[in-house]
Amino acid sequence: MGTDTDTHVFLSDLARGLAPRADQLSDVLLQHLLGELPEMWKYEDIAAVAPMALSEHLANVLDFLERGLGMTEVRTPPAAIEFACRLAEHGVPISQLLRVHRLVHARLLDQLYTETARVAGSQELINAATVTLSAMAFEYADRTAEQAVTAYQRERDHWLQRRLIMINEAGTRIGTTLDTTRTAQELADVGADHLADLVTVDLLSSALQEEETSAAAGPATLRRIAQAVSAGCPDQAAVTGRTHTYPEDSEPARVLATGQPLRLRITADDIPSWLAMSAEHRLALRSLGLRSVLLIPLWAHGSPLGLAQFARRETADPFDDDELLLAQEIASRAAVNIDNARRYTQERSTALTLQRSLLPRHVPTDFAVETASRYLPSGSRAGVGGDWFDVIPLSGARVALVVGDVIGHGIHAAATMGRLRTAVRTLADIDLTPDELLTHLDDVVIRMQREEEQGTDEISATCLYAVYDPVSRVCSLASAGHLPPAVVTPPAADDTSASPAVGFPELPIGPPLGLGGLPFETAQFELPPSSRLVLYTDGLVQSRSRDVETALALLCDVLARAPASLEETCDALLSALLPGRPADDVALLVARTGTLDADHVATWDLPSDPAVVSRARAHASGQLTAWGLDDMAFTTELVVSELVTNAIRYGESPIQLRMILDSALTCEVSDAGSTSPHLRRARTFDEGGRGLLLVAQLTDHWGTRHNREGKVIWTEQPLPAAAAGVESAPTP
Repeated sequence: MGTDTDTHVFLSDLARGLAPRADQLSDVLLQHLLGELPEMWKYEDIAAVAPMALSEHLANVLDFLERGLGMTEVRTPPAAIEFACRLAEHGVPISQLLRVHRLVHARLLDQLYTETARVAGSQELINAATVTLSAMAFEYADRTAEQAVTAYQRERDHWLQRRLIMINEAGTRIGTTLDTTRTAQELADVGADHLADLVTVDLLSSALQEEETSAAAGPATLRRIAQAVSAGCPDQAAVTGRTHTYPEDSEPARVLATGQPLRLRITADDIPSWLAMSAEHRLALRSLGLRSVLLIPLWAHGSPLGLAQFARRETADPFDDDELLLAQEIASRAAVNIDNARRYTQERSTALTLQRSLLPRHVPTDFAVETASRYLPSGSRAGVGGDWFDVIPLSGARVALVVGDVIGHGIHAAATMGRLRTAVRTLADIDLTPDELLTHLDDVVIRMQREEEQGTDEISATCLYAVYDPVSRVCSLASAGHLPPAVVTPPAADDTSASPAVGFPELPIGPPLGLGGLPFETAQFELPPSSRLVLYTDGLVQSRSRDVETALALLCDVLARAPASLEETCDALLSALLPGRPADDVALLVARTGTLDADHVATWDLPSDPAVVSRARAHASGQLTAWGLDDMAFTTELVVSELVTNAIRYGESPIQLRMILDSALTCEVSDAGSTSPHLRRARTFDEGGRGLLLVAQLTDHWGTRHNREGKVIWTEQPLPAAAAGVESAPTP
């Protein structure tokens, strides 16, 4: 018992004797740490708190020795806790914290051993004091290390939680749209809110489709498309929109080429030339007092897109390893979103260009109808669709009005639309009835389905095909899964106060194209002069905010009050039904019907007698004189003679000759036969076979169309320039 008492008294005296030299001992410990762990002192906040932590540790130990306190009262000094937290913030491994504790306490214990040997009077006291110091030192080191590790882990968990929150926030805030510039700005904003004082985003011009680059083309051109500053940081360094290049041997060029990030320390007086885009920009950056920069490459799918720069001012700590990794993760996510936006924009632009090139640019002027049209691409991420419309002149002054919608979006839908539009024009050229045309078009879609690769979306489409005859004022139409058109009929001429009547014709809706085996039906109705037909795709009336019935009622209301101008009618419909960007593509075609009265049409019934051919020529010649087209008499008489002769020789009664004057001169000969004439090469001694060849040479167009009563052979001849210029319009 006496020996223990002597030992504690000795250690208490030893602690009182060392107290005046505490600062000297702390400095010895600090220099020892600097020599053993030099890499830790690159963090200024750690270097600042370390001396205080050592001083408090030493004071704590001397106090325990002097007062003889028990180890249960050991508490890690506040500065040492702060030291552990700073290590956690900078991502320094916990093993480094434990090594610091071992080095500090081992060096302190060594100093105590040395001082004990110097002042102890006997070897027995030295041995006893050494054993007591060793036990106390190891227990003190264990307890303080445990508390420091707990603080480290708690701070590390908080940091990781903040990092996870930041990453989640970045995932929410970055990539909200498929817009490249906006996505880059979202990256800059998130970085300025959480990581840096100044964030800039540069994208390669090739990534923006501004130019094509190659390895031999020299330094790549970049455009600064986004920049953000933290709260309280002046925004005088904003230079977005400018293009620039980085020298090939510069740090940004290496980061772009290798895809590896880089961390740099700079000073306000030594700003790299690549960082300042101009003399004014250099002054602005110098005023910010930048001290640390992260260069993070924006790569996606193995290709560079650009570069993000994160910069901190002198008032902030330099970037550490964890912050570098965090910036990489955020930039990587942003790069994927930028690439998605870029690819979407490129595909949408390609699809839109393809689609617009396939839609009619100049609707043909025709006496049958006056038209106005609109096409609006989708405003959603789904991309451009396969909506289309068309106006196709037919024989006999008739016109076909078409609207259709390919199911799906993107380039494939636009290309499919082009194929179907071509097919419709080809089938219309042989003058099929609407139901027959849709039947053949259905076969075309089925063949296209068979040609598609497995795993691709099945091709399907809807289509409405209408034919208007200005002579009879009859509209014939059929639908393949498409909404019926709206029909606007004007009020009676003597009722100026009445509004137009708007309705939808009774039209059997057939199945969408591509199902096969199901019939289509043609509906017919007569239209008063100056009626309007409004054809549209479902994007005009379908919306998540209202049902189709409500939209159709609104459409009817707009049409009942629509202005006389067809262009203004289109604008009124789009304004009322689509106040915002459409969720689906919209094709709209508005047609006002005209009529060809008796002054523009002449008809003669002819007996099946060869002697009637001369009479037919006389009818034609007399009608041309009435129309002031005597110059066309010779050619027209030859054409009429050949057509009537063919009908008498190969056709069946009744036979009819009809001449129509609109934008061209049309001659038609109809009979009840079903055999179609065709061109053939007559041999030297053949008595026939040259008639249709002669007709083909004398006219611009000729052809045959079949109907339920037989067939019609028709020709079209251009009008003389003078006659075409004064030709009267159809009856309204």
